[in-house]
Formats: sequence, structure tokens, C-alpha cells
Amino acid sequence: MEGPIEWIASIGTIIAARLIALDMGRRLTGWGFVLFTAVSIIWIYSGLNENAMPIAAMNLVLLVINAWGVWRYLIRKERL
Repeated sequence: MEGPIEWIASIGTIIAARLIALDMGRRLTGWGFVLFTAVSIIWIYSGLNENAMPIAAMNLVLLVINAWGVWRYLIRKERL
């Protein structure tokens, strides 16, 4: 698991975590969750191709959590 796909997913994960940790507003945090969602899909693909089921399973759960973050920060209207 050291190919270009895994490097892209790793770097994307780091950037997404930084966007969320910066907490610079709903929009930027939401885009962090979009990136997390995309890299979760990449990790699932990589895990299935490399027969690394723990990575694929973990990222399947993270995909759901990250999709909820996208909905919460970018799609849902903020409650006042």
C-alpha cells in the first residue's frame, strides 16, 4: 500500500484534517468534510484492491460520518 493512490489519499486526509481543525467557519469546515469524503472513497478503493479489509471497513464508516459532516456544514440551513 505505497502507491500513488495511497499517497494522494494520505495527503488529502492531512489537508482535510487541517481544514476542519482550523475552524475558520462553516463553509471551510464543510469543504474539509468534502475532501474527507473523497479520500474515504479512495481509501476504500485502495483497501479493497490491496485486500486490506480493516482499512476499507474503517473508511466505510468514516465515509458515512464525513458525508454527515458535508450535510451538516454545507447543505443544511444553519439554525439560529
